[in-house]
This record gives sequence, C-alpha cells and structure tokens, in this order.
Amino acid sequence: MTTPALLPLSGRRIPTLSPGASSFPHHRATLRLSEKFILLLILSAFITLCFGAFFFLPDNSKHKRFDFGLEDVLIPHIESEKEARHSSRQVIHEESLRDKIRADHERALQEAKEKLRKSKEELKAEIQTEKTKVVEDLKKKDGPKPLPPVPMPKLVGVNDGDPGDPDTKEKRDKIREMMKHAWDSYRQYGWGHNELKPIAKKGHSTNIFGNSQMGATIVDALDTLYIMGLHDEFKDGQEWIEQNLDFSVNAEVSVFEVNIRFIGGLLAAYYLSGQEVFKVKAVQLAEKLLPAFNTPTGIPWAMVNLKSGVGRNWGWASAGSSILAEFGTLHMEFVHLTYLTGNPAYYQKVMHIRKLLAKMDRPNGLYPNYLNPRTGRWGQHHTSVGGLGDSFYEYLLKAWLMSDKTDTEARKTYDDAIEAIERHLIRKSNGGLTFIGEWKNGHLERKMGHLTCFAGGMFALGADGSPDDKAGHYLQLGAEIAHTCHESYDRTVCCFKCYK
Repeated sequence: MTTPALLPLSGRRIPTLSPGASSFPHHRATLRLSEKFILLLILSAFITLCFGAFFFLPDNSKHKRFDFGLEDVLIPHIESEKEARHSSRQVIHEESLRDKIRADHERALQEAKEKLRKSKEELKAEIQTEKTKVVEDLKKKDGPKPLPPVPMPKLVGVNDGDPGDPDTKEKRDKIREMMKHAWDSYRQYGWGHNELKPIAKKGHSTNIFGNSQMGATIVDALDTLYIMGLHDEFKDGQEWIEQNLDFSVNAEVSVFEVNIRFIGGLLAAYYLSGQEVFKVKAVQLAEKLLPAFNTPTGIPWAMVNLKSGVGRNWGWASAGSSILAEFGTLHMEFVHLTYLTGNPAYYQKVMHIRKLLAKMDRPNGLYPNYLNPRTGRWGQHHTSVGGLGDSFYEYLLKAWLMSDKTDTEARKTYDDAIEAIERHLIRKSNGGLTFIGEWKNGHLERKMGHLTCFAGGMFALGADGSPDDKAGHYLQLGAEIAHTCHESYDRTVCCFKCYK
C-alpha cells in the first residue's frame, strides 16, 4: 500500500496519490475545482485589501502616505500657490495704503487752497494788524520807545531860497561847487565803483565792500546831493540804484561800513525824498547783515558774506575780538528799520548789545576797544575815543536825541562814559592844548589821533541835556578839542604840492 505525499498549496497540506496508485475520475475533477475556487478567493481578497488600503486608509502625519513619489512634486506647487495668494493680498494692501495717502494729500492740498483763497485785502489787513501789535509790544517794553513819525524835512537852501547874508551865500555856493566837481569826476571816471582814485582817475573797490562794485559813493552821497539842491545828480544816483544795486553778490563785507554808508545812506535818502526804492533796498541789505549776529553772545562779527551769511572777525583784532566802534555803531539805523518795517528783530539785536555792555565790568569805567564775541570778555585793555572806539560814544548821544530825548538809558550810558573819559584820558599838553589820550596796557599814552577830532562837536552837542552846572563846561571842552585839531592841521607841512 502506497503512503500519500503532502504537497504545499496556498498554505494548506492537500493529500495526493503517488504515481501508480489507483484513483477515481470524479474525485480528481472535484479537487481541481476546489483549488481554482480557493485561488480566486485568495486573489480577490488580496486585491480588495490593496485597493482598500490605497483609497480608504486615513492620512497619518506620523506615517507618510504611499503616493507613488508625487509628494515632492505637489508640495512645492501648493506652497507656491500659497505664496502667490499672500503676495496678492499684500499688493492689494499696498494699493489700499497708497490710495489712503493720496486721499490725505488731496485733502490737505484742498485745505491749503481754501486758506489761500483769502483776498489780498484780508491778507493786508492781517499783516497790518500784526505790525500794529509789534509796535504796541515795543511800547510796553523798557528802554527806548518806537520812533515818532518822521515828517518830510523842510530844508534850508532847498525850499527857502538863498540866505540873506551875502557872505553865507558865497560860502554855501562854493561848497556846492566843490561837491559838484567831486561828483562829476566820479561820474566820469569811477561810475558804479565804490570809490574814485582822483590822481589815477579810475574807479576802485576796497575790501571793506568785498571788492565788489556796489556804488558806495553813489549811495553815501545821495542825502548831501539832495540837501544841496543838486537834484539832477540825485536822480542819476537813484536810477543807478534802481537798476544796478544788488546785494546777492558773493562778497564778504564790513558790517560796520555797510551799515553806516549803505543802510544809513539809503534811509537818509528815503526820509528826504520819500522814494520807496530806498527803503526797499535798505531792508533787503539789513536782512543780509542779520546773520552776523549769530554768535554765542550776540555781539556781531566784523564781516559777513552777503550770500552765505558766514561771519568772521578781522585777523589783526586782539584775540579774535569784535571792535567797539563797529558793533556799537549800528543802533540808529537798526532802530529806524524796526520803525519802518514793524519787524522787532533789528531793534532787539542792538538793544541786546547795549544790555550786555551794561552788565560787564569796565576798567576805570572805560570801555575797551575789543570784545570777544564767543566768550563775552574784553580783549586787550585799550581804550580810545579815536579809531576803534569813536562812534560808539557818538551813537549813544544820538540815540537819545533820535528818541526825542526819551531814551534815558542811552543818555545815562553816554554821561557815565564821558565822565570816565574826562577823568582818565583828557589832559593838557605843555603848550596848553587840550587833547584826549589813549589808555593802553595800564597807562595813558599822551597822543591824539585824527579820528578823535569829532569829539569836539560831540561834547558841544551833548551839552544840551547835561546838568545846568555842566552844560557850559562841555561847550568849553568841545571848543578846546576843536582848537587842538585845528592846530594839528595848521602845524603840519602841506604836501599837496607833491601831487601837482
């Protein structure tokens, strides 16, 4: 009897007959059908399992889903779509922001246009109100009051005919003749230049006016021409100023010289003639000088560039100092500028100088010629009523007179200064001549320069307003100083023959 062999079939052990063993046909057929059925069943289950796993199993973040390697392709595409959507939102936001800014600008522009729709009459009324307010504020402050209205002067010799005294008429005519000769020579040889070299017969422009052709002689002579009745010459000067006088030049000028010659000359011409061009030019120039006051102390620089506004002092001045006669000879013109314009800046600048000087200690009551604009300290202790100091004292007295004698602060400052000068500087020579010396390095130098000669007139002018017991004394002192100056000329060898 043969033993059946076991063969593997789909994990089951199925008995088979060895070769040569007998079997029945129906039994073998049944067996083949069963095997096919089982194979189909197993294959169906396997396919079902695979497809079910592929389509129905949930995506687990911990286990990557089987995706045939498409993940590396799809994810960057998805991310780029996200970025595109974000970028689109950002663009929309920026456009919205720009629209908002544009709307704000248009609204602001519209508001500005509304403000500018005011009529010229309204604007002029507002400006006049502000000017009136400034003048009222100045009246309330201590110190000099604003100037009273200045009437057009009625000039002797211009409107009132010739003087009755023949000798006076002869002298006056000779002086006018000399003035016309000088003007005609300048007109012929130096027109438009600052000065005329009479021997060389050519124009000259000095460094105090930045070597620019600013017509200093024209401006400086206007009031004299008008007073002398030389109206044709005055008109020529006015036309040159209207057409040529320009302060926008790149030139470094002396603040002091430009003030007394240009601003002073233009204001005098305006008050005499009433021509508006002179006032306009004076204000334009004054604005160009204001940057010179931009120092730590408010004491102005000696020079300023009319274009850049940069200032500095003379290289020869003691320790970089400003000069007493220069920063102290601005008061009259700048106060008049405030009166004419209603702008308090000019008045405030010069009043600040006066207040600063009043607070400072003065050796022997004297004002040294040098003051450092950075530190506010005196430089070299050198006092002179001549060069470097002269017109400071003159302007104190004239400020009092100009204010209709209401600027008592200026008058007291003048009186105190003159008292110190008389005590420490005025002496008599061995020949009996009264002179004003100079205080330098702790001692008196017994000399008097040419520029000191103005003091004779100043003492005489200041006698009015002095105490009764001193009025005559100052008149006499003024006469003595004038006599000394006359003698200095009379005793000097004349050199005019050298130029013949």
